Amino acid sequence: MSETIKISNDYDVTRLKAGDEVEFSGVIYTARDAAHKRMTEAADRGEPLPFEIKGAAIYYAGPTPAREGEIIGSCGPTTSARMDDYTPRMLDLGLKIMIGKGKRSNAVTESIKKHKAVYLIAVGGVAALIKSRITACEEVAYPDLGCEAIRRLTVDRLPLLVAIDSRGCSILKA
Repeated sequence: MSETIKISNDYDVTRLKAGDEVEFSGVIYTARDAAHKRMTEAADRGEPLPFEIKGAAIYYAGPTPAREGEIIGSCGPTTSARMDDYTPRMLDLGLKIMIGKGKRSNAVTESIKKHKAVYLIAVGGVAALIKSRITACEEVAYPDLGCEAIRRLTVDRLPLLVAIDSRGCSILKA
C-alpha cells in the first residue's frame, strides 16, 4: 500500500503520479458546467473571473443547501466530462487542479499535459466523508445558479486519487 501524499494549493503537482493517493488541504472552488460556461464567456470577453484561477483547484460539485448549524449540504463530485468543453480554456488561464469523477476526453488529457496540471478523482457516493472534510464555505459568484453557484471551500485532508497526472498518464480506462 502506498503512502498518502499531503498536498495543498502550492504543492508542485508535477511530482504526482497517476494512482497516487493524496489528501488535499486548502482552498477549492466548486464549479459545474453552467459556471464553467459563464467563466469561459467572461474570459473570452476579457473580463475578470470571479476568483483567481491561476494555480487554483476546481471541484466539480454542486453542493446542496446546508441544514441549520452545518457548513454545507451534500457535496459529492459530479461527472467531470460535463466540463470537458470548457476545461482546455480554464487550463490556458492557469487552472492547475481539477477534482471530479469519471473519464476525461483526449483533448482534456492533452491540455493537462501541456499545462502541467492534474486531474484528481473523488470517489462517488462518499458525499458524507467529503462533507466532513469541509471546514468553511462561502458563495463567491453566480448565486442565480443555486446549487451550481461558485463556492469557495476550505478543506482539510480531503481524500483523493490522481487520475491523470501532469505527464498525461491515466488510471482511467478508455
